[in-house]
Amino acid sequence: MSQKATKGTFSMSSHSLQESPKILDGKTIAETRSQKIATQIKENLKSGQRAPGLGVILIGEDPASQIYVKNKLLGCKKVGIESKTYILPETTHEIELLELIDKLNQNNTIDGILVQLPLPLHIDASKIVEKILPEKDVDGFHPYNIGRLCQNRTLLRPCTPYGIMELLKHTKIDLKGLNATVVGISNIVGRPMILELLNAGCTIEACHHLTKDLEEHVRRADLLVVAVGKPLLIKGDWIKKGAIVIDVGMNRAQDGSFIGDVEFDVAKERAAWITPVPGGVGPMTVAMLLQNTLMAYNMLEAIDFR
Repeated sequence: MSQKATKGTFSMSSHSLQESPKILDGKTIAETRSQKIATQIKENLKSGQRAPGLGVILIGEDPASQIYVKNKLLGCKKVGIESKTYILPETTHEIELLELIDKLNQNNTIDGILVQLPLPLHIDASKIVEKILPEKDVDGFHPYNIGRLCQNRTLLRPCTPYGIMELLKHTKIDLKGLNATVVGISNIVGRPMILELLNAGCTIEACHHLTKDLEEHVRRADLLVVAVGKPLLIKGDWIKKGAIVIDVGMNRAQDGSFIGDVEFDVAKERAAWITPVPGGVGPMTVAMLLQNTLMAYNMLEAIDFR
């Protein structure tokens, strides 16, 4: 299937020529990336270097956060990153958390610091994120790292948008000039996703809770990224034929299964490429966290930030 965009004009072969959509299998792509990371860490160890270190902070007992942290720790173990977990009670005071981050900032064996979000309401998440040294900010949320992303001079990039860009590489479609619609403008996914796509040469539409006629915006999208957290918000018949659909949503259905923000069964009949839920974006987020941790390690070993 020939798919390319040149000089702002989107062009794809007729969707009717393809028998079924191509699934962007994040699990497989993430596994390949993890293997490369593991290989580099093994080579570093053989040459006498230490393993990268990641400090992970979890506050409270939110089930979703516990699952996310578990997956991240398993990823670390798999590739050879030494992780140290700090599980704190829901009642932890903001000052206590800031003091812990200070200690991790000064710890020469900790290359990356991850504070699992969301935090309890009595803690200012922005203050916590800014307390982490930018060069240890493996989530990529510090204003310094977001500023570099804004200037297209990236170092540590927000993991989910970073992972999505890696998924898009596997379509082998030139993103330059594509009409890209991002639904959801959170600081974790939507806003940095907009910057990533802008850097890639897309024409951007950003949709949020004040957007009028969401359907109209979605129907125009050659590339659609949805990160809202509302099950089946985007109807499958809104999808433009031949579009690329990235569904970041992870919602629990009544039967206990997970469903996305996009009506997958209908959307897959119209999309050229689409991510499944689960198994699409989620594994890539973890893989890029590992990549960021390795990058932070390499930077801290090469330059004396400390």
